[in-house]
Amino acid sequence: MNALRRWYASLKERERRVVLGGAVALALLILFGGLLMPLHTRLVHAQEKLAAQRDDLAWMQQHAAEIQAAAGTFVPTGDESPIVLIDRTGREAGLAEALRGTQPSGDAGVRVQLESAPFDALVSWLGVLEQRHGIAIESVTIDRTVRPGLVNASISLNQKRR
Repeated sequence: MNALRRWYASLKERERRVVLGGAVALALLILFGGLLMPLHTRLVHAQEKLAAQRDDLAWMQQHAAEIQAAAGTFVPTGDESPIVLIDRTGREAGLAEALRGTQPSGDAGVRVQLESAPFDALVSWLGVLEQRHGIAIESVTIDRTVRPGLVNASISLNQKRR
């Protein structure tokens, strides 16, 4: 550090101003490029995500009455047992690696354990089970994992009565 001070002191006044101006310009460039630009980019992405979520919420609120009116009108068909159906559709939804256990529970119930499951795929799968196959969620426990977007879940499902 002393060598740098000696070097700076040995410069002529005009050279010192140029070096000082360059140092200030470099500091501003580092501040802008290394701090402000990434923050701005994250802010823009967060605002876009918020806008999309607000649009989704508005759509859901607009169609809530229609969805509630249609609830329970679907009668499941097919000869597949609930445990086989849940296992098959879980694998089709891309949750094969996350499925840790599928156990029968009562007459038409199934308990499912998932580890490190993609949250979006899990929610979509549960929607498919409800809408297409008449499998209702009795209870669900979802815990986040260290990796963003992945969750551990324990779900109790039950086939709707005809």
